[in-house]
Amino acid sequence: MSHVSFNSKKSIPLQIILIVPFVVQIAGAVGLVGYLSLKNGQKAVNELADRLLHKTATIVNQNLDSYLSVPPKIIHMNADAIQMGILDVTQKDKVGQYFWNQMQAYDLSYIGYGLTTGEGAGAARYDGKTTVIDEWTAQVPNNNRTYATDAFGNRTQLIELSDYDLLNQSWYLDPLKAGKPIWSQIYIWDNPITPFISLSAGRPIYDSNQTLLGMTGADIHLLKLSDFLAQSNPSQNGFIFIVERNGLLIAISDSTKPYKQVDGLTKRIAATEVSNPVIQNISKQIQASYPDGFNSIKETTRLEFISAQKKYFVYLTPWVEENGLDWVVAISIPEQEFMAKINANNRTTALLCLGAVMVAIVLGILTSRWIAYPLQKLNRASQAMAEGNLEQSVETSPILEVQALSRSFNTMAEQLKNSFLALQQTNVDLEHRVEERTLDLKNTLEELQRTQEQIVQSEKMSSLGQLVAGVAHEINNPVNFIHGNISHLDTYTQDLIKILQLYQSLYSNPHPEIEAVSEEIELDFIVEDLPKMLSSIKIGTERIRTIVLSLRNFARMDESPVKDVDLHEGIDNTLMLLAHRFKTNTELTPQIKVIKEYGSLPYVECYAGQVNQVFMNVLSNAIDAVEERYQFQVEKGLIPEPGIITIKTQLTPNEMVNISILDNGNGVNKYLLNQLFNPFFTTKPIGKGTGLGLSISYSIIQKHGGNISVESEVDKGTKIIILIPHKIKIDTIN
Repeated sequence: MSHVSFNSKKSIPLQIILIVPFVVQIAGAVGLVGYLSLKNGQKAVNELADRLLHKTATIVNQNLDSYLSVPPKIIHMNADAIQMGILDVTQKDKVGQYFWNQMQAYDLSYIGYGLTTGEGAGAARYDGKTTVIDEWTAQVPNNNRTYATDAFGNRTQLIELSDYDLLNQSWYLDPLKAGKPIWSQIYIWDNPITPFISLSAGRPIYDSNQTLLGMTGADIHLLKLSDFLAQSNPSQNGFIFIVERNGLLIAISDSTKPYKQVDGLTKRIAATEVSNPVIQNISKQIQASYPDGFNSIKETTRLEFISAQKKYFVYLTPWVEENGLDWVVAISIPEQEFMAKINANNRTTALLCLGAVMVAIVLGILTSRWIAYPLQKLNRASQAMAEGNLEQSVETSPILEVQALSRSFNTMAEQLKNSFLALQQTNVDLEHRVEERTLDLKNTLEELQRTQEQIVQSEKMSSLGQLVAGVAHEINNPVNFIHGNISHLDTYTQDLIKILQLYQSLYSNPHPEIEAVSEEIELDFIVEDLPKMLSSIKIGTERIRTIVLSLRNFARMDESPVKDVDLHEGIDNTLMLLAHRFKTNTELTPQIKVIKEYGSLPYVECYAGQVNQVFMNVLSNAIDAVEERYQFQVEKGLIPEPGIITIKTQLTPNEMVNISILDNGNGVNKYLLNQLFNPFFTTKPIGKGTGLGLSISYSIIQKHGGNISVESEVDKGTKIIILIPHKIKIDTIN
């Protein structure tokens, strides 16, 4: 055979010729679209940031105008009332009550007045909630009295005496020096409850003859501005803060305090000293960018700063008030919040580009394979036939030459292929027959297992029912005898005690021998204790009769196999039998609380004894789970949680009785839930369970035409849901 060789340096693989043009074209187109999308997105971000920052600044300024307009209005109103004689400053009690009423209508921290004589009065809200009345004279010490008030502003009691020198207070002196309404400097008052950073609006007051009387003022608590800024913040990672022109912080939108404690005193801090690194960095950059710092901000200014490798948009707005306030409102929002979707789009674009390249590569590979694969397959089939493997077949190809060659090859191998197909069909038929026999064997084994479970359950229920019924019957007769005679014994005892007491009253000086025996046997104690003892015996026999009745109801041995029963009674009887397990007996056994949420249920037609057995199995498992979790917590040194088992019943719209039993035990892993009803499967330690309880319960409920299911989560508890039809026709359960 001759071989033809080709120069590999001059040849190019067909796959590369088909793949490269697709990849270059699609990658270029998608990359260009992504670049244009990024540019447009950045432009949109800048426009959106401008609108959002401007809107936020407008809201903050409007609220500052509204909040800080209240004190000037109040002091103007009070000054006019004093000048017109409506308020008499000499009657401090009435003026104090008037200010108290104003405090109820406005969110202020203080309203008051001071006279040139050093006297004055006011109403304050020192703790932010309760309004009190202050009244002071000119002479210290203990010249200031603070009174508690009732719901009508009347003074109830004196709660504090303190020193107060009005004539040295800036809120009093500044308006008098100015001779007009002005704002005081921001001052700090170290209130024992919480620091007050206050701003006071003051105004001189005159009488009707234009004689200066003193000054009236109203204070606001500036820390409340921080709460408002937090509500107005449009961004989770952005910040709003207000500063004075000297850089001192007034309010901030996050939890940072605009003050610090130095030697037990409250001191205001500058924006460059705040603990928030973003605000601190932005403030420092503003101070570095402008010669006069915040004093240079004369109009609304938009800036961009880098802090912690993140870009921030910063909006600086001057806020000026007619009575002298001149502040700067700063709003910062990280660019990342606007760029999140754009970055996501960029990632999507990159993924699309990569996907397009991959698709182009795949299409090139598929195309090259579409051309070369038929030839390769025909070559391999020819080599296989030459080696003796005659079972070959080649698919036809859309390529005309290859198609003709494939048909010739297929015609040559057709007869041999048919022979092999017939043999293969025989093998398939044999496999089907084996699978059918295997399935029959599996069904027989499952039926045998179910029969075995039914036999075990039947024998167990029969033996248990007979034993319980027999024990209940044997206990019931002597207990009824004892209980029936207790009343007679009590009557006889009372009669004997009456006779004895009559003897004692008639023969007050008994024979010495009788008196000695009475003291020896403690006759008085016997007379007092004997009725109590009979009462205790009666209570005990009542308890035994109740337990016997619960045993008889649980076993249901004296009733017909199928009848209408009250499921609530069956649950209560089961709880009665398990009552000893709900109490704390040792350090490793918890007190278990049973919560019963019974709905309105009709009588249910069922095998009462077997349904009671289901309740017994489920409740026993719930108690075991609660005890295991309690013991685990005690052994680990944790504070153990109390055990809780909740039993809830209700009738569903489709006439099914729903009984759910929920415990707060260890719970079961989700991958084990499907195995809980398998025979001999248990999650309990070795020696603490057979694995038949839930399997038998499942069989009983299934035979009744109902269903039982489990919902559980590790460390949170398990919920068993039992559904039983209200009225069904039940076949005999063996």
